[in-house]
Amino acid sequence: MSGRIAVLVFPGTNSEDETLRLLRECGGDADLVHWSNAGALDEYDAYVLPGGFAYEDRVRAGAIAAHDRMMDRVIEGTQRGKLALGICNGAQILLEAGLVPGTGAVRRPTAAFTHNAPVPHFVCRHVYVKLAMDPARSPMTAGLANDAVIPAYTANGQGRLVATPERLREIAAGDHQAFVYARADGSLGDDAIPNGSASGIAALVNREGNVLAIMPHPERDAWNFNHLDRAEGSDPLAPSGGAVFFRSFVAGVRR
Repeated sequence: MSGRIAVLVFPGTNSEDETLRLLRECGGDADLVHWSNAGALDEYDAYVLPGGFAYEDRVRAGAIAAHDRMMDRVIEGTQRGKLALGICNGAQILLEAGLVPGTGAVRRPTAAFTHNAPVPHFVCRHVYVKLAMDPARSPMTAGLANDAVIPAYTANGQGRLVATPERLREIAAGDHQAFVYARADGSLGDDAIPNGSASGIAALVNREGNVLAIMPHPERDAWNFNHLDRAEGSDPLAPSGGAVFFRSFVAGVRR
């Protein structure tokens, strides 16, 4: 496998540049692919769907983009085993496309991200997410330590995971919980959940482990300049923090 990574750009995507930069700094062979060039996705081995407001988040966040021509290629590719990572709006798109948790038919979502709670407004907050599954469950997390805690920023108005009680039991039983919100020391608690997400879930993975949707942005806490407490004399442009997740993703693409 060549390990080429496509960063998808829908109308309204706004986090593609930092996502592309971090992938490259973590050793990835990554390019931007715009919605007008959907056919080019066939040439890539993995897909990253970054954050933003695809199609202005009309109807529901990610609902229209889930039916974009680019998603036809992503669906076909992931069904053949290619990796797909969705971040924030990208995560919403993957859920709306039915790829994650992947317990139903394609484009028949069984879970969704909806308005934050208890107050339904945009939340921008520094958070931590903790790996809630065996790292080997997915090639994208295989490079992480057990119970790894990763810093990130949540920046969304619709980041609360919801599903019926039956579907939530299905998510738990099928080991679809990839990351949960946590405190900096890895402990869990309601105060660590920024949006009322069911079971504190921050990320979901499909049955096969090749599609992962994460709501907060690891790439926004991924360079030393993102950290006010960085060590004196350290290179402000050096990757750090959330970059550990991207390094694991790139390594997974190359496997």
